[in-house]
Formats: sequence, structure tokens, C-alpha cells
Amino acid sequence: QVQLVESGGGLVQPGGSLRLSCAASGSIFSIYAMGWYRQAPGKQRELVATFTNSGSINYADAAKGRFTISRDNAKNTVYLQMNSLKPEDTAVYYCNAFITPRSTVSPRDYWGQGTQVTVSS
Repeated sequence: QVQLVESGGGLVQPGGSLRLSCAASGSIFSIYAMGWYRQAPGKQRELVATFTNSGSINYADAAKGRFTISRDNAKNTVYLQMNSLKPEDTAVYYCNAFITPRSTVSPRDYWGQGTQVTVSS
């Protein structure tokens, strides 16, 4: 069984910073894409930043210049450093990964349980 576990959310004032972590665990054969999405109340889930299957990085326009995605392949972990946070960044942040488990030959999408980020004074 493959799991994604996020951590690092919380309450922060506007202009502050947070660092999110997402660790993939379980019987993993290979990890392809891995990244972050978010969903604000009443809105659809949207991309924040992700490593693609080819290893390149995609950032949403709202994240460019403020957020940085990084990863530690040895730990199957991806990070999201968020700086200059704004109230509109308030959302539940979800980790997403495209993984082939050892039990199959087909990769599939996995999602974490989400971590709340609230930006408010």
C-alpha cells in the first residue's frame, strides 16, 4: 500500500512563510511526477507546483516568484517552500504523486489527506 503524508501547514500572517513536506511511503517501485495542489473553499482544486514525469518543474502563475518546490529522491519526499504568503493562498494543500507500486506494472495517481494553510492577521 502506498501512502502520501503531508505536514507543515498552519496559521501564518500575511508576508510570512511556511514549508510543506510530503513523504511517499509503502511498497513503491517508481515515482514519476510529484507535486502540490490546493483547494480553497468553494473553488476547484488547482495546481500549485509539480515535478513532471520528465523531471521539469511547473509552477502556477500565482506561485511563481514566491513558492519553491524541491525534492529528496532518497527519502521519496517533496517540499514546498512558501514565502510572502497572502490571504488568497489560504487553502487545503494536497500532495499528489504518480507512482507505480511494486504490486502492479501500471502507475496511478495518489493523493495525500491534505494540510490546511491559513494566511490571516
